[in-house]
Amino acid sequence: MVHPFIKWVGGKTQLLNDLRKYYPFSHYNNIYKYAEPFVGGGAVLFDILNSFELQEIYISDANSDLINTYQIIRDRPNDIITILQNLQDDYWNIALDKRGYYYSNIRDQYNNLRILNKDNDFLKKAAFFIFLNKTCFNGLYRVNKHGDFNVAIGNYDFPIICEKENILNVSTKLQKIEIVNGDYYSCRSFVDENTFVYLDPPYVPLSSISNTISYTTKHFGYQEQLRLADFFMELNFTGAKLLMSNSNPKNSNEYNDFLEVIYDGFDIKNVTATRSINSNTYRRGRVGELLISNYSLDNI
Repeated sequence: MVHPFIKWVGGKTQLLNDLRKYYPFSHYNNIYKYAEPFVGGGAVLFDILNSFELQEIYISDANSDLINTYQIIRDRPNDIITILQNLQDDYWNIALDKRGYYYSNIRDQYNNLRILNKDNDFLKKAAFFIFLNKTCFNGLYRVNKHGDFNVAIGNYDFPIICEKENILNVSTKLQKIEIVNGDYYSCRSFVDENTFVYLDPPYVPLSSISNTISYTTKHFGYQEQLRLADFFMELNFTGAKLLMSNSNPKNSNEYNDFLEVIYDGFDIKNVTATRSINSNTYRRGRVGELLISNYSLDNI
């Protein structure tokens, strides 16, 4: 059994019980491939890997450092475990009120490695990526317009930075998976009538805080949502089974039917998830989200 090796804002752990109802593998005999072009923390990916034996799997993400970390865990698990264990030992041995300097130093090193982008630094960059994810505020990944990671330190006494057993198990699961750094459109050549595609794009923003959570230097706004809807329709013609998660704009404006309009003709179901990051305290906790599918959710 495996679970995500990082925390990820907007991750789908809270929605797994809802999503599992709509995995098509047990209901359609011809579905034996899986594609996830916004893999993020991989909650759905690892849930599927724990439950099904599939012939081909494709994952991708526009965040190059995230994908580098997946690839390092797949190819060099013992090496990254060694570095993470050393980082954890060092961090735990520093007094709580002295950790800020150590954290800032690792963050600066990480940002320098991102600028240099040398092959021989990919291992260290992946280790720093996990360290920062486990020790920063709320597991938030955010970059500024220059591409620098700029999240402050979190308030954790003894964060688990090195999950040795899980990393080894994840590495085993990833061995035969195609892992790609790129735009979601890159999955197009992989997808056919035998594929289940789960899409978890950056959500339609519900408040001003949404615009500050930038996973890459490129903004995923309403025009990108429209482009994604066109791609969803293109994939629909392949015969693949498609499922998407997105925010429900009616959380902030009961008259906002943007997603219902651009996905008109597809099945749309309302679900709820727990969210902790929002500038409006009334929008924290259980909030509405949408599941959009090209197959009937009610019949599964």
